[in-house]
Amino acid sequence: MDFTTAALLCMGSMLVLMLVGVPIAYAIGFSSVVFGVLAFGGVSLDKAGWATFHLLYNLSWTPLPLFVLMACIIAETRVGEDLYGAASKWFSRIPGGLIAASVMGEAAMAATVGASGPCILAVGKVAVPEFERYGYNKALGLGALTSGGVLGPLIPPSATMIIYAVLSETSLGHLFIAGMIPGILLAFMLAAVPIILCTHNPALGPPAGKFTWAERFRALKKMWPIVLVMFFILGSIYFGIATPTEAGGVGCTAVIIIAVAYFGLRLKGLYRAMTEAVLINAMLLIIIVGATFFSYVVGSSGLARNLVDIVTAAAISPILVIISIMVLLIILGCFIDGITIMMLTIPIFLPMILGLGYDPVWFGVLFVTNMEIALITPPMGINLFLVRSTFDMPTGELIRGVIPFLIILFIFLFILVAFPQLSLWLPGMMKGR
Repeated sequence: MDFTTAALLCMGSMLVLMLVGVPIAYAIGFSSVVFGVLAFGGVSLDKAGWATFHLLYNLSWTPLPLFVLMACIIAETRVGEDLYGAASKWFSRIPGGLIAASVMGEAAMAATVGASGPCILAVGKVAVPEFERYGYNKALGLGALTSGGVLGPLIPPSATMIIYAVLSETSLGHLFIAGMIPGILLAFMLAAVPIILCTHNPALGPPAGKFTWAERFRALKKMWPIVLVMFFILGSIYFGIATPTEAGGVGCTAVIIIAVAYFGLRLKGLYRAMTEAVLINAMLLIIIVGATFFSYVVGSSGLARNLVDIVTAAAISPILVIISIMVLLIILGCFIDGITIMMLTIPIFLPMILGLGYDPVWFGVLFVTNMEIALITPPMGINLFLVRSTFDMPTGELIRGVIPFLIILFIFLFILVAFPQLSLWLPGMMKGR
């Protein structure tokens, strides 16, 4: 069988299997093995075994289980409650202040959890009762929480960034630092939306009361665990003191000490966190094993190289290529989870991006942001269903609440495209780069 035909059939077969309910890892693995044998013969089975061995003993993956464990331990504490409480005191006098506080709480939570779903749930379980207590429009509040989940993988540390770094052979330290300025900018852009809307229509979210300056500064004291963990992780990476793996180990140690000494975490909670971390890491690695062999089948076919040649020969504007990729990611995100999207598209997109002269670190920030936006895009965004089922909100109302924030997210995407230095300035100043 022709290599290119095999690659196209492999992708088609995999999508069909996933749509009929076959688990992602098995859909990817089965399609890759079958069409790999048809295209390359029995040698592809040797490649499948070798790829699995090489993957599981590749030290580039070692930050992943460390940061996942750190997130699971944080989830066993009341960090989300403390972060939201501190932010709400500072925004309490402003119309829409509780919604803005939930976005800022997610931004701070992102610095330890690094995934959209846990950020939404950790802050949402504290924020939603407050929305109801003060008569806030619940759809607008949940729209903000859903959209703020984008900050989870963007603000480091991020498991999604780790996967992109390994697949693209890009510096993980540079990717972590590259997400800082865009993440902070996006947090303020999203927080501004409810303030503007509620100032215009106070019925959507009235001021929630007054707190003294002493109460506000006391609330900030509860944020020191997050600041300390961020300092250990990002500071050590930025100043060249530690690799991302070493920073992950230091971060895990710091989180365990803080969780036990400050939040009263006990063995039962630590056991739950470790069990969940094992399950999550095992699931991720099984998907990654299947996707690695998929990348071999697609990469060996020359499909990515042919796409680069087509784009070059057609003299298509590089910006149009980027926009086309962004649109495709939005469509895929309606049906497939983010990690699977990365596994399927990075082997195809990255050679094209490099061939067009774009920086892989900049593209990594753009890709991760674009992918997370896709997960909240109506009508089928995965995170929409997470929020709808968790907080019992009708889909139509939730979509109406998300739309104002979605407009801001798309504006933010085009800011990233127009101003690459937002992502590249800090990595360019890193010590030991």
